[in-house]
Formats: sequence, structure tokens, C-alpha cells
Amino acid sequence: MAYAIFKTGSKQYKVSVGDKVDVEKIGVAEGEWATFDQVLAHGEGAEIKVGTPTVNGATVVAKVVKQHRAPKVTAFKFRKRKGYHKTRGHRQQLTRVQIVSINA
Repeated sequence: MAYAIFKTGSKQYKVSVGDKVDVEKIGVAEGEWATFDQVLAHGEGAEIKVGTPTVNGATVVAKVVKQHRAPKVTAFKFRKRKGYHKTRGHRQQLTRVQIVSINA
């Protein structure tokens, strides 16, 4: 099955048509289309095209399924025997997209 590796939000994702992936938040409303043009590689089997750094003219088209937030991550720092402790929490904003097509 053909796949593509694309970059968005400083992360890289390997996807095929029909996959649902959580990416860092993008400014597209639910139900609309998103196009990712930083495709690093695409193809299948022996016909893989690898870009330098991206493949010219290649795009990944996806439909935005929902905007949501990841589960809370807690960062806890402490110094033993010093009475120092600090707790911070964070919830990353994510966008779930479903891959519709990979265009060469």
C-alpha cells in the first residue's frame, strides 16, 4: 500500500490513505480540508521517491475530523532534602485528520 511521510508542526508522520492521525493544532475548521505540502517521501515498494528535502509538487490532502486536547501531562521537579518541589501541567492542542489522498 502506498504511503507518504510528511512534516507538520516540527514532527514527521508516515501515513496511508484512510489513516487517522493526530497532528499539532492547525488553523482549519472541522469538516474542512487541509493540504500538507512538505512531503519528504512517498510511494510504495521499490518506487519510493525521496525529496531533498521535500518532493516537488507532492501533497497530502486530509479532512479535519476534530479539534481536541491531549490528556494532561504533569511535570514534577524536586530536590531531595531541600524542600523544593514544583508541579506544572500541560495539555497539548491537537487536530485529528483523516488522510484522503496522496498526490504526486
